[in-house]
Amino acid sequence: MTAPDPARAARALGGAAAGILVMEGIAVLFVPRGIAQTEAGLGGGRLAVLLVLSLVLILASGIQRRERGLLIGTVLQVPLLLTGLFTSAMWFVGGAFLLIWAYLLQVRKQLLGSPFGPVAAPDRADGDGDPAATP
Repeated sequence: MTAPDPARAARALGGAAAGILVMEGIAVLFVPRGIAQTEAGLGGGRLAVLLVLSLVLILASGIQRRERGLLIGTVLQVPLLLTGLFTSAMWFVGGAFLLIWAYLLQVRKQLLGSPFGPVAAPDRADGDGDPAATP
């Protein structure tokens, strides 16, 4: 199954990917509160890592319209999952976000033919030789 308008489907899926990355960035901002209550404590290094990861996730949401945006978002799923090393609850939260991301890639593959490839330009003809009318 492919989308009737691949460019429109790609924009919609890019928006969904951006939304997921923003939610991931916000979820990472909740981790310091959980770490502060443990024996090891928060510490400056852990706080810096979490704040940088949160910032990078939120900034990566802004580049989802670009060709490499989805690949960058996919790579960022690994450090998100590894926040489980700081607090065990993040294994579950990171795992849930990873499953959502994998589902998004699967839907993109079904609609556009490739999870990471460029979007094919739509055929401007509507079958009768004339350019298609824009709504």
